[in-house]
Amino acid sequence: MRFVKFLLLLAALGGGIGWLLTAPDKLDPLAMDGLTGDPENGALVFAAGGCASCHAAPGTEGEAKLTLAGGHAFASDFGTFYAPNISPDPTHGIGRWQPVDLANAMIYGTSPDGAHYYPAFPYTSYKGTALDDVADLWAYMATLPASDMPSRAHDVGFPFSIRRSLGGWKLLFFNKAADAMQPATAQLQRGQYLVEVLGHCGECHTARNALGGLDYANWLGGAPNPSGKGRIPNITPAKLDWSEPDLVEYFTSGFTPEFDSAGGEMANVVENLAKLPRTDREAIAAYLKTVPPVQQTCTVSLCS
Repeated sequence: MRFVKFLLLLAALGGGIGWLLTAPDKLDPLAMDGLTGDPENGALVFAAGGCASCHAAPGTEGEAKLTLAGGHAFASDFGTFYAPNISPDPTHGIGRWQPVDLANAMIYGTSPDGAHYYPAFPYTSYKGTALDDVADLWAYMATLPASDMPSRAHDVGFPFSIRRSLGGWKLLFFNKAADAMQPATAQLQRGQYLVEVLGHCGECHTARNALGGLDYANWLGGAPNPSGKGRIPNITPAKLDWSEPDLVEYFTSGFTPEFDSAGGEMANVVENLAKLPRTDREAIAAYLKTVPPVQQTCTVSLCS
């Protein structure tokens, strides 16, 4: 009987420790105080982050893409995730949020009510976003049209439907990163920020392990396409042999040196990058030429 009680006590202690370890992180509630936000720069942060590419309603074009009604589907091995409504609508969007709520979502993957977000939202990259940029993004998004379209629930089965379990996932993968690089120039520092943080290029161009964590040993080395068709390319110098001017032209017009053009999701990326100052596109190109080359892309079950 005493042994049973001892086991129950251990289970309770283990459960309590697990509950604490998997608790969502948040910023200090006053972290954004004093940051008024510049919507003009926020528009550039919005473009660099590709917000409309995921959160606009599927099939929308032009100015309609600025109505962030959500609904875009992201298929994965764990289920299908749907981008939520992040328009300024107070009921179905984020109109009742405060700037610090947006910062918590981007930097910690935590919702205003203290729940974990699924990493289909790329907070594993956005975690490096400067608070000034978050404030600017918030100021810009407040100017966009509201939509009363309800967000669609994710189609995720047990056990992945248990949000608290994402705390364990974050313990394993959230604070991981590619081998630290310290660019020597302001241009390369800007390129790193745009590639690794706002642009979250690694979320698509890096393979993942069986639990969905990024394979940082093969950073930007290419990955299977979630659609099951083909592969997302290796964009390290081992495979991407375009010159910096070629890359800048691609990021501006979508045309490759072989006179092909960007297609699929990359067409949306080019549309976003073309809105940035040319100096930003040059910084991205310069930085991509400096990342460690990856000769092959490996996952737990696949090496090609």
